[in-house]
Amino acid sequence: MLLSVRAIHRLHALDWVAGGVLACGLLCLATGLLPTEPAGDAMVRVIPLLAFLGTVIVLAELTSRAQVFDVVASAVARAGRGSYPALFVLCVVFASVTTITLNLDTTAVLLTPVMLALASRVGIAAVPLAMTTVWLANTASLLLPVSNLTNLLAADRVALSPAGLAARMWAPQLVSIAVTTVCLWLFFWRRGRRGSDGYVPPAAHRPADRVLFRVCALACAGFLLAILLADIPLWMASAAAALVAAAAFAVRQRSALRVSLIPWRLLVLVPGLFLVVETVNVNGLHDALSAAMGTDGGLLGLFRAGAVGGGMSNVLNNLPVYLAAESAVPVGNHDQLLALLIGTNVGPVVTPWASLATLLWFERCHAQGVKVSLKVFLGTGAVLATGAVLASVAALAATR
Repeated sequence: MLLSVRAIHRLHALDWVAGGVLACGLLCLATGLLPTEPAGDAMVRVIPLLAFLGTVIVLAELTSRAQVFDVVASAVARAGRGSYPALFVLCVVFASVTTITLNLDTTAVLLTPVMLALASRVGIAAVPLAMTTVWLANTASLLLPVSNLTNLLAADRVALSPAGLAARMWAPQLVSIAVTTVCLWLFFWRRGRRGSDGYVPPAAHRPADRVLFRVCALACAGFLLAILLADIPLWMASAAAALVAAAAFAVRQRSALRVSLIPWRLLVLVPGLFLVVETVNVNGLHDALSAAMGTDGGLLGLFRAGAVGGGMSNVLNNLPVYLAAESAVPVGNHDQLLALLIGTNVGPVVTPWASLATLLWFERCHAQGVKVSLKVFLGTGAVLATGAVLASVAALAATR
């Protein structure tokens, strides 16, 4: 009894939110507000998502413990050779590649503390690095199904393989990163904003266990190759890579294999969101979103879908907004659905609750003692969201 009370007291505020969302969804189902058929359909879609999410986060956590991120971050800082512009470009590439290949939550949860520690170690301002991670965690999440949970849903809806999704979204992704890069430089990295004109490159970071480092680095590389080249479900690829990393830790550092590696909060929150959104959807939201986006599969319809996705994500949250809005897009309007995806992925950079990655980022920044002005976050985020969504949807339209 005492242990259970202590466990309850240790719960984070976001744990309570996740539990509350799931309880609300189950209550809707129990009271009949959510019919059993759409609830069943939602759970059929969510099971492979949960399998992927759980295994890819375990892979990322073990990769972080093997100090792969630390080694790369140190190499990035050394490659900059004391030059802020060079460091800026390298950090943008680092955060973008992490988001694209290992999921936006990995960038928010694991890369943020590494980058903030790097800022302290080399004596540079922390806020530019922090904003680089949170913005690119969202805006660099368009290219592959692995990059964002919404991508998994969209790829399934339009029957696109990982390579197929990448072939369709490469232009919007490049444009989104380009707009983000410009905004980061203007608002946070240019002279007068960054705190100083140079930095002292750190010494090369040596991983404590070279075997774990190499195994986890190879597991991540193998995972990426598998999802691009092999015709297997994403959750199988992530599970295989996570098992390789876990096996190495079982031999070399068994104490690191704890139940806390599993992202319980996300595994509780996601099915709860599915149930709640399905409830709202069958009780009027579908009609409202249908009216807002229309059925036009042309250029105007694409911009409307992107605007609705981005705007509503900042009011609510991008995952439930995508889930609700997806059913409002006519089945044959694949480009309109991808424009909606752009809005829900690139747009949620204005409010702190717009995406789970942003919420997790705020939590990590608070834990590291880094404060970002809410006024600055809202204002600069609004500029980025508007410019990046419009430019990315235009790129989507230009390459269809």
